[in-house]
Amino acid sequence: MKKDSYNAFVAAQTQFDNVADKLNLDPAIRELLRQPSREFHFTIPVKMDDGTTKVFKAYRVQHNDSRGPAKGGIRFHPDETVDTIKALSMWMTWKTAVVDIPLGGGKGGVVCDPREMSLAEQERLCRGYMRQMARNMGPVQDVPAPDVMTNAQHMLWMMDEYEVIHGGRYPGVITGKPVGMGGSLGRTEATGYGVIYCLRESLKNLGIDISKTTASIQGFGNVAEYAARLYTELGGKVVAISCWDNKDKKSYTYQNLDGIEIDKLATIKDSFGTIDQEKAIALGCKKLDGDAWLSQDVDILIPAALENQINADNFDKISPQVKVLCEAANGPTSPDVDPLIKERGIYLIPDFLCNAGGVTCSYFEQVQCNQNYFWSKEEVLEKLDFKMTTAYHAVHNLAQEDNLYMRDAAYVIAIKRVAEAVTLRGWV
Repeated sequence: MKKDSYNAFVAAQTQFDNVADKLNLDPAIRELLRQPSREFHFTIPVKMDDGTTKVFKAYRVQHNDSRGPAKGGIRFHPDETVDTIKALSMWMTWKTAVVDIPLGGGKGGVVCDPREMSLAEQERLCRGYMRQMARNMGPVQDVPAPDVMTNAQHMLWMMDEYEVIHGGRYPGVITGKPVGMGGSLGRTEATGYGVIYCLRESLKNLGIDISKTTASIQGFGNVAEYAARLYTELGGKVVAISCWDNKDKKSYTYQNLDGIEIDKLATIKDSFGTIDQEKAIALGCKKLDGDAWLSQDVDILIPAALENQINADNFDKISPQVKVLCEAANGPTSPDVDPLIKERGIYLIPDFLCNAGGVTCSYFEQVQCNQNYFWSKEEVLEKLDFKMTTAYHAVHNLAQEDNLYMRDAAYVIAIKRVAEAVTLRGWV
């Protein structure tokens, strides 16, 4: 699917339909799960610092809550669309199901660019979002979290607004909060670490020593940074990182064939993952075109940015050396690339399994908030490792036993669990 014709929701439905056919899914269940249960479209008027009022478009989509409250992040992005949000909410349903946590799928977004907004403007936007959604969100309804270009501070403003509206303390209404304000230790690392837990296990199954591997990563936000940190701690070598540069409004790839020093690189990026160009060069990196991350002669590719980054237009740029594709982002490959991945014999770790560490730790955060008792970081990461490793092996084993593509195996497990919940509830 070419980049200019890509529709994330069509891609999500296509992936679902492929597996629904294999499962001979009941037609009513199929129709129910192809569409979101609820969609909210609304506007948020925000008083800007210059005295003007700007009106922002916003969305919240609840795909399915048969297994528990809807769960999914809220993203701020200037190119946000409702179709992207619908796709992401659907993927969240499968994500929570594949790791077997008692939650459903949801997603939210605002069409805005927080990089061009003051903190005061961002706070007013966050509070305005929650004012619009407060009747349809809550610890037992729909629990948001940070996503692209949102963070713990944004979540805390939203939680505070919810508590003002409802007149009580509801720390379980939102996850990804700051530690000390109901947030969980380990949440910052969780998504990136979960990616590498899956990669670690996959390399064992493939008989590959992780310390002898190299990787190229797209993105250097929270997920990419902590994936890179754990990967290098386990002995791997990151040779290229691509990220968006807010000043030049384009992306660059920073390459160091001797291995990028992740700790040092992390000190020269801003909160949106933009790397200081001059300082990166001073650290020994070469600055290349933004797409150069894809053509590196590495063993592992980790797309950790946005959807549709590997598609029919650029798949042939992938080096023959690549053995594993870790989908750390949501929907980073278009559906028409799956046959090409199979043909090349690249081992795929599908997105809604690979990046499920974040929502798993968000679930842990909810549990801790409900108990009003918080675990040590070591305990959180130990539970996360166990949960991700168990989910990975369930998918891998099914793929091996039934000769399934890894993405299809993950879908089979997730869809069966959601279909069973829908049936047991008597919805169909």
